[in-house]
Amino acid sequence: TGLWHHQSDQLRKPGYVTIAHVLRDAGYTTLMSGKWHLDGNPIDHGFDRYFGFLSGCINFFTGVDWQTNTNLMRLGHEEFQAPADFYSTDAFTDYAIKFLDESDQDKPFFLYLAHNAPHFPLHALPEDIQKYEGRYQVGWDVIRQRRHQRMRDLGITDDSWKLSKRDPKVEAWSTLTSTQTEFLEPMMEVYAAMIDRLDQNVGRLVNHLEQRGKLDNTLILFFSDNGACPYQRMRTDVRTPGPKESDIAYDARWANMCNAPLRLYKQYAHEGGTSTPLIAHWPRGIKARGEISRYTGHLVDLMPTAIELAKASYPQKRKGESIHPMEGISLTSAFRGREERGSEHPIFWEYQGNHAVRAGHWKLVAERSQEWELYDLASDRSETTNLASQHPTRVDSLATQYDTWAKRVKARSHSKCLSHSASTQPQLFELP
Repeated sequence: TGLWHHQSDQLRKPGYVTIAHVLRDAGYTTLMSGKWHLDGNPIDHGFDRYFGFLSGCINFFTGVDWQTNTNLMRLGHEEFQAPADFYSTDAFTDYAIKFLDESDQDKPFFLYLAHNAPHFPLHALPEDIQKYEGRYQVGWDVIRQRRHQRMRDLGITDDSWKLSKRDPKVEAWSTLTSTQTEFLEPMMEVYAAMIDRLDQNVGRLVNHLEQRGKLDNTLILFFSDNGACPYQRMRTDVRTPGPKESDIAYDARWANMCNAPLRLYKQYAHEGGTSTPLIAHWPRGIKARGEISRYTGHLVDLMPTAIELAKASYPQKRKGESIHPMEGISLTSAFRGREERGSEHPIFWEYQGNHAVRAGHWKLVAERSQEWELYDLASDRSETTNLASQHPTRVDSLATQYDTWAKRVKARSHSKCLSHSASTQPQLFELP
């Protein structure tokens, strides 16, 4: 929507348009395949074609909703029955390609492919799992060190990305018994297999665009919505993840490794919960090849980016209702090489009491029920040294920005976040 999520409340509040609305009005075919964890059905929100599920997560082999055990799979508005050979990561790409082939070839297209993988539960195909058997025997402590060094070697990170300490509630791998490691290792093997299959499917789509002669002038934006999830799940007696009968997710132990070198997890406003990479591919429009940008963007920037590139118009009203102004800024300057967003365009977060504001390289952040912390991300991207006591004036200034924004968009103020109870979701398995 180009808005902060509080302003539309998962599309339950009026005052928004989707990218699909705007691009369809500009002459685009609008297609979607995958997860729709929002109000209604994509067909009602600007999309011409839709295949996927109307919830947060599913059984990857049956398509049945994870929480309610009902079938929320849809093809358009119609209920879709998953066939016996169904695997959702493959199916979402199948329908994305099908929709592209069946669309008007003379019209430009917008495809939103919302893969659910690698969301829990941990379900993967045997041939993919086999590739990763034994790969995680060395444990999270060694792998965190290796990943940190590899990211340095690749130029993804620099000296400002210090390796944060292992989460204090997570044990050292060396203290675990063989029974415990045998219980934990398959979780990462299956998780890796799920990402492998996702990677294969991204490749399928890219190859299809290339075969159609569409790849060079299609902007592909690939990103994840949040950092690793720490909330342990086990709802069946099947203790080995992978098959459709299992219902397991890894807990904070592996999540801490997956987020290395950053701190904390999904739902938190610290970097481990909010910072994910964006890959942009557009040979005809982006001169850079294989380069790394330090530019900081946000989901709210996608709407203005799409509007600028499609020469579309953002409406002031839709169906008689006033539309909130866009909140983001176009990413096209980043595509042209701009490295900094600038403090004049701050980014805000608030989700279930975890909240933050980032202006330039300064970030003010707090866990729910906790006081503000201040970090200089230019020298401490991993948020290892809290500078709040050293810069009280900056804390006050950023805190005022946050509360002004929260009041405007109907997010929780800092004082309300302080009174918000900490999460009761368990983050660690009881080990055998």
